[in-house]
Amino acid sequence: MMTSYEVVKRAIEFSGPDRIPISWASDLERSDMIGVGYTHPIGESQQRGEDEWGCVWENLEKTMGQVTGHPIADWDDYPNYKFPDPHNPERYEGIAEAIEKYSDRYISIVIGVTGFDRLTFLRGYSNLLEDLYLNRDKLEELADRCFETEMEIIKGYSQFDIHGVWFVDDWGTQKALMISPDMWREFFKPRYKRQFDLVHSLGMHVLFHSCGYIFDIIGDMIEIGVDVINLDQPMLMGVDRLADAYGGKVCFCCPVDIQQVLPKGDLEEIAREARHMIESFGKFNGGFIGKEYPQPEDIDLPKEGSEIMYEIFKRCNPLK
Repeated sequence: MMTSYEVVKRAIEFSGPDRIPISWASDLERSDMIGVGYTHPIGESQQRGEDEWGCVWENLEKTMGQVTGHPIADWDDYPNYKFPDPHNPERYEGIAEAIEKYSDRYISIVIGVTGFDRLTFLRGYSNLLEDLYLNRDKLEELADRCFETEMEIIKGYSQFDIHGVWFVDDWGTQKALMISPDMWREFFKPRYKRQFDLVHSLGMHVLFHSCGYIFDIIGDMIEIGVDVINLDQPMLMGVDRLADAYGGKVCFCCPVDIQQVLPKGDLEEIAREARHMIESFGKFNGGFIGKEYPQPEDIDLPKEGSEIMYEIFKRCNPLK
């Protein structure tokens, strides 16, 4: 019988797991994957809700909240901006203990909100989109500093026995990317590639979360090294369409769709879609990790809905 680590690794690398691996953050005893790292915020905050990058968060509803204070909203603030210390010792608290406790699991690190999202938090969303056209030189410098800081954080975590690195960067609206695919390829793709090359050089997998419609750049992500992609709304792009285009090329780590299925609480529909995802994504000698949606209250998901999804993921085997 394979260990949890072996099952996840084989699913990611298409080398024949003996079952569907599961990522279940609310109950680690159920989960084959354990996420460690990144305390939010790290260090002393000057304002309530301020993270280590100086971005001020406000929780307007029951979700994780949104950034309402942007520390570089004005470019005049940039010369005095202080980037977070990537080697802050607080960053590593509890990691060794977690790894020892879950020594048979697949251990991933979470380095917080990254890339494009981090830049929008620093500058403000509208400012950042304008910067791509009107302040390119300044944005190039800021982006490089942000991506390099994230790379230093990754290097610091590599001292531990960690198997994968999570990048969290939402790129999609309901219908398309937030910027043109060509702009994404020109500005962001080479910066991601440097990060992903670093992760692979350190012997770890690249795990990437993105919400929304991102079909147009998934092939690019695979090209530059994404090993696992987490899509919480796979039906937005079509499960079968995703599997036909990218199945066997990247491992999908997904819950049942959080917009079209899970909030309804229809147990038969949830179970049917969970099986559908296994049959579509998991038929490549691996290629699928069943995932819990970690904030069920945000989408009004009844506990029974999570349970039936877990049961289907647990008892189904990948199709060879």
